[in-house]
Amino acid sequence: MDSIRVGIIGASPDRGWAARAHVPALRALEDFRITAVGTSRTESAQRAARLFGATHAFTDPRRLAEDPEVDLVVITVKVPAHAELIRLALAAGKHVYCEWPLALTTAEAESLTELAEDAGVRHVVGLQTRYAPAIARARRLLAEGFVGNVVSATVYSARHLGAGTQIPDWAAYTLDQTNGAGIVEVVGGHTLDAVAHLIGDFTDLSARLAIRHPHAVIEETGVAIDVTTPNHLLLDAVTAEGVVVSAHIHDSKVTNGRTRIEISGTAGDLAIVSGANGPGGISLSELRLLGSRGGGEWQPLPGEDPLTDMTFGTEVGNVARLYAALAQDIRTGTTTVPTFDDGVHLHRLLDDVRSSADTATRVATS
Repeated sequence: MDSIRVGIIGASPDRGWAARAHVPALRALEDFRITAVGTSRTESAQRAARLFGATHAFTDPRRLAEDPEVDLVVITVKVPAHAELIRLALAAGKHVYCEWPLALTTAEAESLTELAEDAGVRHVVGLQTRYAPAIARARRLLAEGFVGNVVSATVYSARHLGAGTQIPDWAAYTLDQTNGAGIVEVVGGHTLDAVAHLIGDFTDLSARLAIRHPHAVIEETGVAIDVTTPNHLLLDAVTAEGVVVSAHIHDSKVTNGRTRIEISGTAGDLAIVSGANGPGGISLSELRLLGSRGGGEWQPLPGEDPLTDMTFGTEVGNVARLYAALAQDIRTGTTTVPTFDDGVHLHRLLDDVRSSADTATRVATS
């Protein structure tokens, strides 16, 4: 069958998520072919095209979206630009894959979802942690009753980025609340989406947000900046099945950035754990699955990987698995990947977290 032709907006040849994850994932999958790349400067766009094997290089995202040799537009730029670029792709009638967070606000995300539905194209949001092999195996084991009836979930996720008060220049924008890419949106969004994917949606919650590091210094320049995004998210939630959930998600940890999600049931337990001293954050960490039944010792359980004939690192692998599922959806007419609707649902959940924290009250989820 013909390859799905991809145009990537934000395909910097020097650094960035596209070069780290999307490009190697797409180049490894026979269903896709990178035909166009776009950056803000002519020189970098042309260099990216040569490096990534694309036929076309653009600095105008509209021209990339309208190129007849592009079927799928992939958006990997900073969050404030997402909405405009999604609209351009939808106006051109192209499928769209946008990285998470989908938009700056829930209202913006809702508007984009309506446009995508009206356009009749495939729309995907980058919640790729769902495709981590440990998450996939845990979800199946939970459905099969490995832990019996799920009773509780305990979540801890700490990120090493910006340890103490030092932050690399490329990440400084994440500390500005107006950019919509802080710990709540990125680490909180990916982590809570993975938890809900495993045990079901929350029905009500109580949350606290805190800025424990109000100032930071950019490592390369020594410039001091104010921090307006929370460093800590504390959550107490309940699912429709009565599962109680506690979570502590935080940033700027000096040592041992890591994640652990422990799910306890009437017959056993599962734990999804990352290695210590990595970058931290569930979406960037290699995850392992452990299981225990009837009070026995924890035992490692192999994950489930549909791409068993390929070898990937964590970042590339999860994105590649999402792309493989998207290709199958496009070929067969199914919808299995996380869509803009899922993005809206997660945006609403994070709004509920903020509302609870702002009012110091327990809230029903939207």
